[in-house]
Amino acid sequence: MFSRDVLRIDAPAVAQEIEQAIRDQVFGTLRRRGAVVGLSGGIDSSVVSTLCVRALGKDKVLGLFMPERDTSDDALRLGKLLAEQLGIEAVIENIKPALTGLRCYERQDEAIRMVYPDYNESWKFKITLPSILESDRLNVSQLTAQPPGEEPRVKRMPLNAYLQLVAATNFKQRIRKMMEYYHADRLNYAAAGTPNLLEYDQGFFVKQGDGAADFKPIAHLYKTQVYALAEYIGVPADIRGRAPTTDTFSMPQGQDEFYFALPYDKMDLCLYAYNNKVPAAEAASAVGIKPEQVERVFKDIEAKRRVAQYLHAQPLLVRDQGHA
Repeated sequence: MFSRDVLRIDAPAVAQEIEQAIRDQVFGTLRRRGAVVGLSGGIDSSVVSTLCVRALGKDKVLGLFMPERDTSDDALRLGKLLAEQLGIEAVIENIKPALTGLRCYERQDEAIRMVYPDYNESWKFKITLPSILESDRLNVSQLTAQPPGEEPRVKRMPLNAYLQLVAATNFKQRIRKMMEYYHADRLNYAAAGTPNLLEYDQGFFVKQGDGAADFKPIAHLYKTQVYALAEYIGVPADIRGRAPTTDTFSMPQGQDEFYFALPYDKMDLCLYAYNNKVPAAEAASAVGIKPEQVERVFKDIEAKRRVAQYLHAQPLLVRDQGHA
């Protein structure tokens, strides 16, 4: 009988396995002296940071805070809370000037005005997708924008506006990764990646941005399992209680609004069922939705995996010199 129990883990054993892998990979395979981790105040970066400290020692882990114009206050507060608990060195690198110089915000504004010509910088905004539970949704994103003192407005985005807004926003993840590698190169450290299995499998990352890393210690764990591991290794309750967010746009935005078909706990179960060929009718009860809705999620998983192939792909060569 399919149930939520399929995602249960032996947290001490999982932590021990990952910590040994981090030691072997950082000190052995990569021949680096420690690890750099970008701290977002979220569950994934907090778990990775804590595992790195347990594996390598607090004196061999550097945390980076990289706020910009749209970063929430919670991100820095919770990131500092974790760094203080771990006793690691942490550096604040404000990336807003770099993003301004690259015209990130200006390019975002241009894209938004393709949808809302009267938009100005006082408005808040985010990208959302229509619910997959109501019907087979079209892959047409919606732009939610809110002028000061008014109700949010929602409009479908034309493709050119969507592509430009996402392309401009991707500067944020790419600048952060550049900063991580600056410090990694300076210290001869390795850059840690923080995606969980749901994000890694479904392509919820920016190519050469947060998708770039020297090692990714939790990419085999469902998000539900990351939370279980977080409790075992002592990640602060304030971080464990924070809802997953993109922390990318000026309006608060859940990951399920922007990318995933469902909240992470239900999405994990659907992905597990899909991976293990559990029929939709059997999975539906555990997920808490109808079988036909599970089928829609399965189709969405397939579609996102096709997108993820490009994101995971290595550069194409005319000849593979290693097999010439």
